[in-house]
Amino acid sequence: MTPLFAQNHDYSKYLVLAVDDIPLNLLLVQKMLSRFNFRLKTAANGQQALDFVAVEKPDLILLDLMMPMVDGFEVIRRLRANPETADIQIVILSALNSNEDVVKGFNLGANDFIMKPIIMEKLLNCVVTQMQLVEAKQKSK
Repeated sequence: MTPLFAQNHDYSKYLVLAVDDIPLNLLLVQKMLSRFNFRLKTAANGQQALDFVAVEKPDLILLDLMMPMVDGFEVIRRLRANPETADIQIVILSALNSNEDVVKGFNLGANDFIMKPIIMEKLLNCVVTQMQLVEAKQKSK
């Protein structure tokens, strides 16, 4: 079911970066978000995500935690430490679901945490809410 506040809204101006080392997970996120026309880019690991953000700043990052090279926790740490990227909305999508992992993600600066397997309605509601926060930030500038 599509969130009521998402209907009839054009999200094509927003750039979402999905980061996961499992291609099927990226495909799933892409399929879930395609109906809203987000500009969606993908990265296969944390280093690719950081490289992408250095060139183009997304409005939202959907971030897995368990990845090779640079894990999601380190991605959050680096993004929040850089004034240029500190305000990017970050939603963790992870199979890591211990209280410790959730708390660590929030303490590092994640805006939300969705546990895998991903439920489409939950992801859509979360993404739309994050876009509303982005819009509110832009209006207050």
